[in-house]
Amino acid sequence: MTSPRRLRSRTSRRAAAPRVGLFGLLGQGNLGNDGSLEAVLGYLRADHPNATLDALCTGPEVVSSRYGMPAAPLRWRRPARQQASGRTARAQKYLELGLGVGIDAFRTASWVRRHDAVIVPGMGVLESTVPMRPWQTPCSMFVLSASGRLFGTKVALVSVGTNVIHERLTRWLITAAARLAHYRSYRDTVSRDAMRQMGLDTSGDAVYPDVVFSLPASGAGQAAPGAGQPAPGAVGIGVMDYCGRNDDRGRDDEIRSAYIEKMTRFALWLVDKGRPIRLFTSDGVADAHIVQAIGAKLRELRPELDPSLVIAEPVPSLGELMRQTASVDTVVATRYHNVLYALLLDKPALSLSYASKCDELMAEMGMSRFCQPVKSLDVTRLIEQFTELESDSARLRLMITERNAAKARLVRSQFTELSAALFPSAEVARPVRERGPARTGVR
Repeated sequence: MTSPRRLRSRTSRRAAAPRVGLFGLLGQGNLGNDGSLEAVLGYLRADHPNATLDALCTGPEVVSSRYGMPAAPLRWRRPARQQASGRTARAQKYLELGLGVGIDAFRTASWVRRHDAVIVPGMGVLESTVPMRPWQTPCSMFVLSASGRLFGTKVALVSVGTNVIHERLTRWLITAAARLAHYRSYRDTVSRDAMRQMGLDTSGDAVYPDVVFSLPASGAGQAAPGAGQPAPGAVGIGVMDYCGRNDDRGRDDEIRSAYIEKMTRFALWLVDKGRPIRLFTSDGVADAHIVQAIGAKLRELRPELDPSLVIAEPVPSLGELMRQTASVDTVVATRYHNVLYALLLDKPALSLSYASKCDELMAEMGMSRFCQPVKSLDVTRLIEQFTELESDSARLRLMITERNAAKARLVRSQFTELSAALFPSAEVARPVRERGPARTGVR
C-alpha cells in the first residue's frame, strides 16, 4: 500500500510532467481521424508542454514520423491480403483471431498502465455506421476503458461520435467503454442521445464540436508546392467506398456499384458543362479504388474529354487534403470529414449523408437543405441542390465563417475543461479560456 507521502510525491511528479497516451485508429489513412489527433496534439503541446506523449494506434510508423512521438501498433495481428479457403484455413483464421484479441488486450492494458492519462481524440470510435465486428474497435475501446479503471489511468473520450447500435455484443462493449471512461464528451447531440437510448446516464455529459474545428484553416492551400492554380469554377467531389452499414452485409457490391454509377452521372453533368472537377477523399487507403473507378468510367463515357477537366491526385496527408479542398469553389462529398474540412475552409458544401452525424453537422452549420441520404441518392435532386448551393454561395460563405469561429471557441473551452479533468494540479501554459455552456461529466 502506498504511503500518503509517496502518493503526494507521485501526484506532484505527474502534475509536473504527466505521461499522456493518444489512442485510436490513427495513421492508417483516415485523414479525419488524423485531423482529430492533430487538434488534440496542438492543445497538449501548447497547454501542457512538459507532458510526455506517445500513441497506441493502427498506423504507428506514420504517426511517429509525421508527429514526432513514439507510437506502437494497436493490433498484434494484421489480416492477410488474401485469405485461404477451406475448413482448415477457416479454423486457423479463427484461432489467430482469438489469439490476437487476447494478445491485444494484454498489450493495451500494459500500455495504459504506464500512463497518467489516455486521450481518444474525437473520431467515431463508438459508432457502427460502417460495417464492423465486435472484436474490432468495440473490443479495443472496452479494454482501454476497463484498463484505465483498473490501473487508475484517466481515460478521456473527447468529442467522440456514436449511434444507436442494435447488435447486442457490440452495443454492450460500446456502452461499457463509455461508462468506464473518466471523461467523455460527444461531437453532437445525436451521439449523446444515442448513448442515452442505449442505457447510459448522460446527464453530466457535454456536447462540443468536432475537435478539428480548432485547426487553423489559414494557409491550408500551400501544403503541396508546385501545384498549378485551380481553374475557375472547379468543383470538389469527395467520394467514399460506400457499401452500406452493418445491416446491409451481403449487399456490399450492389450498394457500391449503385453509388459509383450515381456519382459518375453527377460528375458527367459537371464536365459536360465545362466545369473542372477534382476527385478526392479523406481516406486514401480505403477509397482510392472508388476514385479510380469513377475516373475510369468518365474516360470510358467521354473518351474525347479534356484531361484537365478531371483531376485525381493522391491525398497522403491532411495538409495535402486541405490544399486540394482549398483549390475548388464548392464541394460535394460523402465522407463526414471531407464535408467538415470543406466547411472549415469556408467552402459551400453539399453532404451525401451516410450517417446522422452528417445531417447533424449540416444542421449546425445552417446547411440542412444541402444534405441528401447517400443510400437513396437522387441525382436529379442533387443537381438541383448543387445549383441552389452555388447561387447562394456568397451568403453561405459568410455564415459558414461565423459558425466556424463560434465552434473554434467552444473547442477551446472544452480543452480547458479537459485540463481540469485530467491534470487538476498542473499549470496551464495559456490563460484560462471561455467556458462552454454545458458541463462535462467526470467519472
